[in-house]
Amino acid sequence: MKKKYWIYIITFLVICLIPSAGLIFGKSDVSSENRELAEAPALADKDGFNERVLSDAGAYFEDHFAFRNEWVTGYAFLLDKVFGVSAQDGVITGRNNWLYYKDSLNDYQGAKQMTDRQLFDVAHSLSLVQTYAEANNINFVFTIAPNKNSLYGENMPYYYQGFREDTRNFSRIRKYLDAEGIHYVDLYNMLKSQDEILYHARDSHWNNKGASLAADAILTGLDKEHDRYEDRSYIVRRDYEGDLDTMLYPASVSKEDEIYYEPAPSYEYCEEVESNFEPKISTKADGKSGSLVMYRDSFGNALLPFIAEAFGDAYFSRGVPYQLTDLFTCKADALVIERAERFLPDMAENAPMMAAPIIPSKTLKDLEFSRDIADLEVTNQGAFTKITGEVPMEELDTDSKIYIKVNELLNYEAFPVALKDGTEGFQLLVASETLSEDNNTFEIHITHEEDES
Repeated sequence: MKKKYWIYIITFLVICLIPSAGLIFGKSDVSSENRELAEAPALADKDGFNERVLSDAGAYFEDHFAFRNEWVTGYAFLLDKVFGVSAQDGVITGRNNWLYYKDSLNDYQGAKQMTDRQLFDVAHSLSLVQTYAEANNINFVFTIAPNKNSLYGENMPYYYQGFREDTRNFSRIRKYLDAEGIHYVDLYNMLKSQDEILYHARDSHWNNKGASLAADAILTGLDKEHDRYEDRSYIVRRDYEGDLDTMLYPASVSKEDEIYYEPAPSYEYCEEVESNFEPKISTKADGKSGSLVMYRDSFGNALLPFIAEAFGDAYFSRGVPYQLTDLFTCKADALVIERAERFLPDMAENAPMMAAPIIPSKTLKDLEFSRDIADLEVTNQGAFTKITGEVPMEELDTDSKIYIKVNELLNYEAFPVALKDGTEGFQLLVASETLSEDNNTFEIHITHEEDES
């Protein structure tokens, strides 16, 4: 064989072996994806020999091989510049160096839209929470953080056509929120009315100025006295690394401008916090009054400083489902639920963990549909027992309410729940002391439009 062919073969093998050989001297422990890295394989597990050791080793190598981020970045640049596509399933490469989160694509294109019943599920569940909060002298506000491409879709790739605004989930749910009397803060129209772009080009979230405006709207909705930032001075530093940019190009992130107010929001963390993305964060602000519980998602990272400084004590949680016992643990006088537009379908599937409202017997007296139900899942959770079940779809109107009679004694209103298989169900929490160990009876009652008239 000619010498030059040997050179080609050896060069090719060396290139292929670089990631493996590099593990001897060091490995990549930084993931560009939003997930945990695979752990080192073990020869044995609790049952003896680990039969998955080879597949575990492969997963470990895939996540930790040397120069991983550099290879990932190079591959992403190749696909983007040559073929105009993204190397990450979760990222869309748009025009003018903009990046978008692919989880928002269904909303943007109008695919897999929520049914009217699912929109009602969200709104009515929020109504039960709001009623519960207000009965305990707690102010309540719900708000939706718009997807970036809902506000700034002009830089989406041309082959993704945007859906009509008035037929998207966040527009359609408004009539259900209004019908239920939900205290809703409309961030979409507020942000849309601004002359400047308030989201990062290479991140899925708003910048600090967008967050300050959103916080101002939320606090105003709560009638909470607070500092306003619209006239406060700020500096701009090019030091922000976008989440989408980090996912796509981990070894070559393009830093972009971020706004920093002077003086910055004044508050303190009650525990050691690495970032505002942590699942549970408690804060305090000297000289301020009131106690807040806020259920939020990643849009709440930038919101947190502006909200926290308005309350003497605040608790921020990313936990789902929402644990409404937090209101009493924190002695809250204000409750905020913030949810990103793309997570509205999830809200229909996850009922809050809250004691089911007890309703008078006369409410059930004239309801047309009722029957005993046995196919339930009953889970004891200490002081409360969770009861879940499926609802006959043919018996549901869009706005049907679901009541459950337990042991012929107490009547409860259940949270409506959209099940993952497209059917409908319900969930309620009842005091465990009201149930016996066995032989409990459950009867379901469903309202119809004529029942409400």
